[in-house]
Amino acid sequence: MKDSKKVDIDESEEQDSSAATLSYTDASRELDEIVGFFEQRDVDVDQLVDRLQRATAIVEELDRRIRLTKVQVEELVPRLQAASGTFDQATDVEGLSDEQDLADEDQAGLF
Repeated sequence: MKDSKKVDIDESEEQDSSAATLSYTDASRELDEIVGFFEQRDVDVDQLVDRLQRATAIVEELDRRIRLTKVQVEELVPRLQAASGTFDQATDVEGLSDEQDLADEDQAGLF
């Protein structure tokens, strides 16, 4: 006879890994379907625990992705701002250079 806790752990790990293979959109869609299942008037008790475990695995996976994305955004935004500042400075220097050239040419009587 199999230990029921061992089976539950194995099924939970399998659900966790299969949730990881879903796209964010597909995982959200499946979660919505599970919520719809729980909102039914006559919930199938035989499916209740399985659906709840699956919903838990999906929510944990989506939460993991959101936290990872937040960390990545927090790392990338300063890099983008720094690169943008460098670009803006280079543009300003070029702009000043062009304006200075025009002023020099004007002073020289070319315009």
